[in-house]
Amino acid sequence: MNVVFRTMKKDDWVSVAEIYRQGIESGNATFQRDIPTWYEWNSGHIKTCRIVASIENEIAGWAALTPVSGRCVYAGVAEVSVYVSNQFKGQKIGTGLLERLISESEKEGYWTLQASIFPENQASLKMHENLGFRKVGFREKIGKMIDIWRDTILLERRSRKVGT
Repeated sequence: MNVVFRTMKKDDWVSVAEIYRQGIESGNATFQRDIPTWYEWNSGHIKTCRIVASIENEIAGWAALTPVSGRCVYAGVAEVSVYVSNQFKGQKIGTGLLERLISESEKEGYWTLQASIFPENQASLKMHENLGFRKVGFREKIGKMIDIWRDTILLERRSRKVGT
């Protein structure tokens, strides 16, 4: 299996949105309930550090960054999103995406990456921890999904190259 990692393009949106839909439907990937439009997604995510994984020209997963704040002192802090198509789960696509996201984020000057993950999403927690993220908090009943309060675990990764 030859996985190609490349910069996400607008033309990838149909595939990216489908993978996002799968994450939403899993109930353990996001609080989001609806697939955003390209315009909504594009305006909410940082313009650099957008990556897709492709296998034989099929998008297998994607990763991107969202700013955590509009305040200038947090310009180097971003939240990560990593999604893998159900068809390609268990093949280390997410790990490859996150590795590249970390590398690209450091080139762009980000010194802290954070992730907010449902405790039930053990695969994502393990992947993040294997790539240097550490648990920094537990957010009890932080959001409500379909009338059920959900917790998240807050993880962060500090760059060894930036912000020292």
